[in-house]
Amino acid sequence: MREWQVKRRERTRQLIELGGLVAKADLVELTDDDRAALYGAFLTVAAKLRGPDGAQALVLFRRKGKRAFEAEQSG
Repeated sequence: MREWQVKRRERTRQLIELGGLVAKADLVELTDDDRAALYGAFLTVAAKLRGPDGAQALVLFRRKGKRAFEAEQSG
């Protein structure tokens, strides 16, 4: 397989996995699949991460996500 094909498949897999996280967080249902609302929410998160407390926010987001994954596996 050519290198560009491998990279394309990896990118496709990444996008599918990220979309799965959006669905797993119930964001599709909560926004009634409103793409503008979802994009706005992502921009808000990105702005927070770029802000002065970005590193602390990332730690909190990661901790919450990790706990959710662990609860899902044990439950």
